Amino acid sequence: MTSQSTLHNSQMPKTLDFSGRKVLLTGGARGIGREMTRLLVARGARIVAIGRDAATLEALRQAHPGAVLTRQADLADAEAVANLARWIAADHADTSVLINNAAIMNHCELMTPSPARFDDIALEIAINLTAPMKLSAALLPVLGAHPSAAIVNVTTGLAIAPKRGAAVYCATKAGLRSFTRSLRDQCRHAGLPIQVSEAVMTLVDTTLSSAAPKKYPPERAAADVIAGVERGRDEIWIEKTKLLRVVHRLSPALACRIMRDR
Repeated sequence: MTSQSTLHNSQMPKTLDFSGRKVLLTGGARGIGREMTRLLVARGARIVAIGRDAATLEALRQAHPGAVLTRQADLADAEAVANLARWIAADHADTSVLINNAAIMNHCELMTPSPARFDDIALEIAINLTAPMKLSAALLPVLGAHPSAAIVNVTTGLAIAPKRGAAVYCATKAGLRSFTRSLRDQCRHAGLPIQVSEAVMTLVDTTLSSAAPKKYPPERAAADVIAGVERGRDEIWIEKTKLLRVVHRLSPALACRIMRDR
């Protein structure tokens, strides 16, 4: 006997068209997020871009008149995240895509004493893990009310094989990777028409990571993410993470050695 959820899932679209959709994009005014905004607007989407810096948000809005709405919010603040979710539900219920892109990375040696260590750890966890989990959960009723919708969580190859100098960042992204898989399973079990995708990011030329040669251009990273979502991919492996995936399958220890000092 075919269950209702199984039937619903079999009828879900295998691809996603961004044209005419409203997209909530955290970290939408900088780096990869700025490039995703540009590409999504070109596809006919309207963007609600979230960020902390008013000036960069205003520059983004002016660059895409009529297509981008901005909201300043500190995703490390639990009340700000709750207010954002309530605002979307009340005033922007036509939102059918959530892209959790915002993140911070602290490069630190935990062996070195620091009076701000606990605060730094809490901040990184709040922005990188807690906020996307809360937004995803809070907006399920909004997204689930559409014939098709999507949640996209941006993680990293460091969620699979961590680097030594960014322990908290790597842990938060590993947590978000696990959460994304469970959320996808729950949505499918419930028969919700929500595509849940994970974009596994490579080392990209943004201010998030430390200086390094041959970083992947943010415009290409953004294009890869959007193309993967459009194709309905559960996991979107960006650039060198495709090779990392293979190496990790063959030898997790080798993958960790390769990534340890990145």
